[in-house]
Amino acid sequence: MDTRSELQATVDALVQAGKGLLAADESGATIAKRFERIGVASSEESRRAWRNLLLSTPGLGECISGVILYEETLGQCADDGTPLPALAARHGIVPGIKVDKGKLALAHAPGDEITEGLDGLAKRLAAYRQQGARFAKWRAVYNVSGELPSRLAIQANAQALARYAAICQEMGVVPIVEPEVLMDGAHAMARCAEVTEAVLHDVFHALHRHAVVLEHMLLKPSMVLPGKDAGHAAPAEVAMQTVQVLKRTVPAAVPGIFFLSGGQTPIEATANLDAMNRLAPLPWRLSFSYGRALQEPPLLAWRGEAANAAQAQRALLQRSRLNGLASLGQYEAALETAAG
Repeated sequence: MDTRSELQATVDALVQAGKGLLAADESGATIAKRFERIGVASSEESRRAWRNLLLSTPGLGECISGVILYEETLGQCADDGTPLPALAARHGIVPGIKVDKGKLALAHAPGDEITEGLDGLAKRLAAYRQQGARFAKWRAVYNVSGELPSRLAIQANAQALARYAAICQEMGVVPIVEPEVLMDGAHAMARCAEVTEAVLHDVFHALHRHAVVLEHMLLKPSMVLPGKDAGHAAPAEVAMQTVQVLKRTVPAAVPGIFFLSGGQTPIEATANLDAMNRLAPLPWRLSFSYGRALQEPPLLAWRGEAANAAQAQRALLQRSRLNGLASLGQYEAALETAAG
């Protein structure tokens, strides 16, 4: 199979109706914080046990098409010795890999950040492919205030995202491009919309300059939301504002937009996605690529106890199914039916 056919096959496997992505690519520091909240020490074995629990959930492939893994997880094995990427594939779930190396302060731009990890990326991707990864993810973050992000931050992160995406496609790996406009702060929803539009505009200009094939990539943006300290927005408003920005900036050639949950509660993330999909017809598949919004309920059920594994898996499957319905615009109707 040539590279383009391989990329298309991966995209087709990921962008399936009623399915989304499980983001299980938390860094060591992030997963340690989540484990701390349930009284579990973060060790290589506890992280392996948790991700084994996630990927061995019966029926998960019915509503999850792909899983984003952390580099450590890519080399770990399930309880029966099966490599975790192979365990995911056995369930019909495409294994992917987070490839950025995290964020740091952007020089000459106080308050802004830039993501690093481009050095040696092609070589790393070749190794990840050998371990089973078929797609990758790179996250850029944008802090929001009246002055942030600066033009420099918007342009520098767009350039890095485009370089990453071009390298991925050259290596036969589908890139997920993740520009996250952070919820932190007291900014209004209108300010988030303004920043998100500027960010996506620059990202797609950079992707064009780097000859990235839009049909062979996926976008993982944040939703248009008010800052966490500025109150709450109804799903209908989130949907209208987010879709308006997407229509202004994202070419129809992009096959799928998989939202990050970005600090929303599991219920908020599902309701907002559902409201967007009820604005159909839309030129792209709108789905989910959630981390905490999928993992929080099973994590609270598990609490590091092997005896709680089945209960935790049921919680994961339940949230995955609800988000699968939301990706079809059927979540609210299903709730009404259940209530009636």
